[in-house]
Amino acid sequence: MAGDSKRVVYAALAGNVLVAASKYVAAALSGSSAMLTEAVHSSADCVNQLLLLIGTRRSEKKADRSHPFGYDGEVYFWAFVVAVMVLLAGGAVSIYQGIQELRHPHPIDSFILSLVVLAVSAAFEGSSLLVGYRASRRVVARHPGDGKRVSMWRFIKLSKDPNMYESLLEDTAALIGIALATIGILGSVLLKLLWMDAAASIGIGLLLLANSYVIADATRSLIAGEAVAPALQTEIEDALKRAGYAGRCSYLKSLHLGPNTIIIAVSVLQHDRANDTPVAAQLDAIATEVKRVDERIRHVFFAFPEQ
Repeated sequence: MAGDSKRVVYAALAGNVLVAASKYVAAALSGSSAMLTEAVHSSADCVNQLLLLIGTRRSEKKADRSHPFGYDGEVYFWAFVVAVMVLLAGGAVSIYQGIQELRHPHPIDSFILSLVVLAVSAAFEGSSLLVGYRASRRVVARHPGDGKRVSMWRFIKLSKDPNMYESLLEDTAALIGIALATIGILGSVLLKLLWMDAAASIGIGLLLLANSYVIADATRSLIAGEAVAPALQTEIEDALKRAGYAGRCSYLKSLHLGPNTIIIAVSVLQHDRANDTPVAAQLDAIATEVKRVDERIRHVFFAFPEQ
């Protein structure tokens, strides 16, 4: 899973670097406000991916006395930084640029070049989105749940890995932004409505702000402590049944410490007294069965409430 996550981020970063460079050149030659805003958008996405990679690298530090469960939660912190600082700042800059263009509109030069750059950018962003989408399908395939098809939006809502859902959201927003920039440039050049280029810039800024809100809200929930996805919860319950503890557990609680670290807590009402195996050995067998469900389950704890 971690490999898929990194692959998605690297694919998005490679595409954004190439796209941002080409957009800055096109913006300089054409004078298009929407194109400049798209260049800022792609630059923000580049910074996003770099911060996510920093978070991923820091999350791989080994557990120590100060962090006995490891550093996997670092990913959530850096994802929140991306949402609040980078995307929010990019949205504000884009809206400001659009307002300035509305106050002082000017015709666009070399609009053919701008359209070619946008077309190439769409190809890069589409390829990056495809990599992320395929990775999300592989994650869903590991935990099919009730067999219903999981939409990309629902996957984003259920995902516990910011590298996955941020890249999917950013690539989707990038394609929408390219569409807005194209409409703005064509309207300004073909219809002689100079305000359309500025309006596209403002629209892209609002898109960045909306993207920032969605990512910040999803990451805030993860930082607060989320349970595993429903499909995985069902698989864990099935593992307890296989271990012979169905009906003897008052609750099963889970917590994502990070994208790759899950803690499971099970309250055992009674152990199998008819079994000659020591209680500790029985619990070890249950923990082993639960951990087989998903490689991210690192710790299984048991509680014995007073009868």
